[in-house]
Amino acid sequence: MKRSIPTLAASIVEVARTVSFANQAGVILNNEERSNVSHPQTEDSDKAYLQQAIQLAVDSVGDGGAPFGAVVVHNGSVVARAGNRAKQECDPTAHAEVAAIRMAGKMLGNAHMPEATLYASCEPCPMCLAAAHWARIPRIVFAASQETANWAGFADGNIAEQLYGQIHPVRPKELGLTQIELEDSAAPFRAWLKKNDRSSD
Repeated sequence: MKRSIPTLAASIVEVARTVSFANQAGVILNNEERSNVSHPQTEDSDKAYLQQAIQLAVDSVGDGGAPFGAVVVHNGSVVARAGNRAKQECDPTAHAEVAAIRMAGKMLGNAHMPEATLYASCEPCPMCLAAAHWARIPRIVFAASQETANWAGFADGNIAEQLYGQIHPVRPKELGLTQIELEDSAAPFRAWLKKNDRSSD
């Protein structure tokens, strides 16, 4: 039986993360202090940067990769863009988000990015969320949901459940979620599903 792509795919979810992050001097910021860190992006600019991530994901499919893209914006400027390169580079860690974070760190000359925002075409997997945490990126905006990725054959989000069961669900309750409509969140997955030689390995 054919299934339609869930309507949840047509949304962006901004993750307001409640764990502690550090500034570039290495000082841990509490929740109140983090709320005062400047993130000048507006909803319109969020959508524009997210569109870039989605296009990177579509391009990744055309290049023989998986349908994921990511953009890192620091103080209002794009400092890194990347698509998924795991298959091409035979590197299971070469997810778009990890690649973009690596590029951003080199561009900024700092492993910590407390004034950055990570834009991802799809809800990041546990590995990518961990990378963003260690980079101390306090804000993540993503398009397609993990449910849509699961539907297209990418069940990375289930790793947390496999490891921890119900103790650490894929989306911890302490994460604040805001939903904003976006029309083409599922475009990378539509491109992916048209491929005859696709493999989500």
